[in-house]
Amino acid sequence: MLHLLRFKINSTLVSILLTTAISGVFSISAAALFSFSLLSKLVDRMVSLSVGILLATSLLHALPEAFESEANTHTLFAVLLGGLLAFFLLEKMAILRHSHHHEHDGHGHHHGHDAREAGASGWMILVGDSLHNFTDGILIAAAFLADPHLGIMTGLAIIAHEIPQEIGDFIVLLNAGFTRRRAYAYNIISGLMAIVGGVVGYLLLDRAQSWIPYVLVFASSGFIYIAVSDLMPQMQRRASMRETVPQVLLIALGVGIVLFLTGNAHTH
Repeated sequence: MLHLLRFKINSTLVSILLTTAISGVFSISAAALFSFSLLSKLVDRMVSLSVGILLATSLLHALPEAFESEANTHTLFAVLLGGLLAFFLLEKMAILRHSHHHEHDGHGHHHGHDAREAGASGWMILVGDSLHNFTDGILIAAAFLADPHLGIMTGLAIIAHEIPQEIGDFIVLLNAGFTRRRAYAYNIISGLMAIVGGVVGYLLLDRAQSWIPYVLVFASSGFIYIAVSDLMPQMQRRASMRETVPQVLLIALGVGIVLFLTGNAHTH
């Protein structure tokens, strides 16, 4: 009996690990294929699409899920505030470090928008995405421990909502000066946080479940900060009507993509 119980526990853990790994790699690879093949030559224009995707993912998906939980509302708002300030400080440190490193290198770094700002936004998007993937791993673990079929469906749902977000991430990384290979490699590393979340969820499910709303809010604060403080100011530098109309349409398209792919995707 003990042997059978161990087999069941181990097989559940293996299922969690496989699902988190596949969901992360598949969504990132699909987003990379789309981004690199169709969007790489239009990165400046696609920043607007990224804004729509990041804001919709945060404000219409992750934050409502967090605030609909049993977590304390005041605490969630405090985490949101703390997250915005934390990403502000993270950007400050990244810019200062870059400035110190290049202050006497004799090279110019201004093309379109400041390269230091772009580079900082690239690293911040990776931090926020890693936290989001960690949360997805916990959700997959919780679903598998409840019902293996629910675990599989949750993995598929996460792939559906991750693809548009990862497209937005790739746009930000390309805009920040990352090469395609580097952007893909770092996103894969970020995706591995889903495996870590899956293991944490399996080992500490009761406690880990209570963390989910707070991790979602903190990750969302990063996406909101990047969209509002870095990407939208870039768009404001092109103030003509000829530039504004495509920007608004692409933001709306980004929101529409998230709503379409996540409308009935989450079963958890």
